[in-house]
Amino acid sequence: MTDKTKIAVLISGAGTNMAALVYASRIADAPYEVVLVASNDPAAPGLALAQAEGIATFALPHRGMTREAHDAAMEAAVLQAGADHIVLAGYMRILSDGFVERWAGRMLNIHPSLLPLYRGLDTHARAIAAGDSHGGTSVHLVTPELDAGEVLAQLRVPIVPGDTPDTLAERVKLAEHQLYPRAVADYVSRWRDPVRLLDRVRALALALPETDERESHGSPGFRVGGEKGGKFFAYFSDQHHGVAHIACLVRTGSMDELLALVEDQPEIYFKPAYYGASGWVGIILNRPGVDWDEVAEWLARSWRSVAPRRLTRLIDAADAF
Repeated sequence: MTDKTKIAVLISGAGTNMAALVYASRIADAPYEVVLVASNDPAAPGLALAQAEGIATFALPHRGMTREAHDAAMEAAVLQAGADHIVLAGYMRILSDGFVERWAGRMLNIHPSLLPLYRGLDTHARAIAAGDSHGGTSVHLVTPELDAGEVLAQLRVPIVPGDTPDTLAERVKLAEHQLYPRAVADYVSRWRDPVRLLDRVRALALALPETDERESHGSPGFRVGGEKGGKFFAYFSDQHHGVAHIACLVRTGSMDELLALVEDQPEIYFKPAYYGASGWVGIILNRPGVDWDEVAEWLARSWRSVAPRRLTRLIDAADAF
């Protein structure tokens, strides 16, 4: 697989989850590669494992540095390595808000509980004390609020009679090693998953007034205006007609506008083989960093261009206030 997502893994100790991520990345068709392992402890055993695997490493003690200064140094190493995602794997540092916000949506962590239960420390002891039937582990996006980001994946681990925090932790660690590589792979490849992309386009298109979905020429299409007189305002194209793009097709105002978009921003727009002659433009979706607000604006504009006047008149009136 080409164009793999480059990730930096931050650790503070043995790095067993980091190792699981590294070895999973070596499996054929893995969507990511580990380009850096960095630590706040130069003696962290995980650094030696990364070096043995030929992965670049970086270490900087945090003692004597402000949180912001240490985060800035770690971030500089991440950027120099070319990473576009950060994965925390036993990194025992609370990160500054600015660092987290700069990597919003691109920083993941694994936590040893079934979030939102038991944020913070001593998760296994708290689960046992509460009489829970299961502990477990959660992969989540990192936000300034500790362990509060969107949960991407979880695995439940049974709590058995006689369990101690240590015995439960051992089994949860095994679950982590299975879950984390899969969750990271799913997350970093979401931008090229046609099912997820269609779901997102569908949600935006069907949120517009009086719309419905109907297949057209083998592709999902979205119409406005009712069963009999409805007109298509968007299509979802999954690499149709030999193109490499997964795309949302929408109406432009003119052929001149279509050609200008394709010429000025070919990484975002293309002229569809079948619909381009009628002034439709393709918005490329299988690329990182899609601006979904812009996709929504295009859908609304395309909808407006064919919607019955009775619908657009109401919207025009609402926009006037």
